[in-house]
Amino acid sequence: MDTTSNLKKENLNSHNLGGSKANTPLHVLTASSIIGDKVENKKGETIGNIKDIMLDIHDGKIQYFIIEFGGFIGFGQKLFAVPFSALKVNAKDKDFVLDIDKEFLEKAPGFDSEHWPNTNSHYSDVGIYWGYLI
Repeated sequence: MDTTSNLKKENLNSHNLGGSKANTPLHVLTASSIIGDKVENKKGETIGNIKDIMLDIHDGKIQYFIIEFGGFIGFGQKLFAVPFSALKVNAKDKDFVLDIDKEFLEKAPGFDSEHWPNTNSHYSDVGIYWGYLI
């Protein structure tokens, strides 16, 4: 049976015809399943978590993730606007990988949860800063 036929049947009866691993290999995630996910660097060190996801309302694509770094019990953390393309999904560990050292984030400009930028102007150089094309 072709994929289109399966999708039509699934939409009609709410049964997953793809089996228990229909999303394998991983290709879609819900926003609610991503927010709060751990972010590690390539060394396996936890460098933060995903605080939020910023969508471009014109094309419907993810523009960047807000990554929360450091702090303790909600105090002293820094937030970063990180391009979507900078993060890689680690399906095995169910987290994300950002190829950045902790020291880089300690020195990097960010913002705090009480002082989010009023506009997206903070984002204009984000891709250049992080070394990724947006």
